[in-house]
Amino acid sequence: MTFCFLLAHFSHCKRYRRYEGSSLSGQNCVLPSLKWTTAVQQGGQIQEVKANNVKKETMCSMGTKAELQMTLSEPALVLELKTRRPPSLEGRAGCETWSVDFSPDGAWFAWSMGHGIVWVVAWPLDSEDSQNGETDRGDKSFSCGHPVWGLAFGPRPPKSAAAPRPAKTSSKWNKSLLLATGLENGVIKIWNVLTGDAVFDLHGHEGVVRDLVFPQNGTLTLISSSRDKTLRIWDLAQKGKKVQVLSGHKDWISCCCVSSDCSMIASVGRFDRMVCLWSLRSYTFIRNLSGGIHKTLYLLSSCDFSPDGAVLATAAFSGSSWWIDLWDPYTAEKLATLLDYAEDYRQKQISAIQFSPNGLYLAMVTDDRALRIWEPGQKGMVMQTKVDRDSNGLCCNYHPRGGVVATG
Repeated sequence: MTFCFLLAHFSHCKRYRRYEGSSLSGQNCVLPSLKWTTAVQQGGQIQEVKANNVKKETMCSMGTKAELQMTLSEPALVLELKTRRPPSLEGRAGCETWSVDFSPDGAWFAWSMGHGIVWVVAWPLDSEDSQNGETDRGDKSFSCGHPVWGLAFGPRPPKSAAAPRPAKTSSKWNKSLLLATGLENGVIKIWNVLTGDAVFDLHGHEGVVRDLVFPQNGTLTLISSSRDKTLRIWDLAQKGKKVQVLSGHKDWISCCCVSSDCSMIASVGRFDRMVCLWSLRSYTFIRNLSGGIHKTLYLLSSCDFSPDGAVLATAAFSGSSWWIDLWDPYTAEKLATLLDYAEDYRQKQISAIQFSPNGLYLAMVTDDRALRIWEPGQKGMVMQTKVDRDSNGLCCNYHPRGGVVATG
């Protein structure tokens, strides 16, 4: 099912005002309905404020200008995006939200809302630009023609230039912002975010494009991973005509990520159980990480580098248990493991993981749709949302400033 949740995690959340947009085109999809729930600190009292099916009304009307204070052990739901569609389409293949992403400066949010449609909205929803109706900051829908499995904004500026910008500050990064969408048919579509135009397509993969990532070096380099067992490194400055192919996996590649110094790519194979490290400088294989095996039969689902590049986290599951291994990618040493085990009649699958921007926490989503926040080195979870067994969690992504996590 197509859902997208945005949850507050250890942050002061601004008030979200009105939201209004136009209909989306494509296969009986219309503009998502919005639901919002959070906790408000007012006069020392915690009050719950809810707003459903928001249109033009103010979402949170307060007598003071105090920001929302998050003091709950459970992440507070800031916003829920849910696609309205005919009941006959609910639960059918193609409705899933496989990917969500924030732009490098945090000014845009994108989610794959099913049936080949990607929705892009200015963030935060109460930004003055979007309220004033500026055309380049309005909501955008991209019709990709095939189910979208991967999303990535780029280029991603180097760390020194990557801090989220003030609301009205323009920059070359914003003007040149692209969105890459990886499709079920193996094609990657590149979009200009400000104009909403399709720029060009990348062809070469022979299976689902499962993941996309831009390295944090300001270049137009795009890395893609696919079910065709390969990774491809594209030079978008040459419209993808120059491409490097990395082969070595024996089956589907679930996920890929890039170290913060842009020297190394990590990829995990779902069925071949390989955690591969590659050089982004020489386009060669470095090593396969091993020693984190807890079961003889298991599947790998996700990976992520810590912001400083010193740790690589990998996620796996088998039967009714799932676990996360932390590795030193330079020595191949396994540093720590988070193991979850619970007797259950259904398989427990961990779908996605991501480090917080400060590197102190690791967010994860599982097939019971719960978002869990773990502080590496600690037992148990720092935060956890309620379990929902009627739908699966598939992806998660932190806002560049931290404090907000989007899940699909």
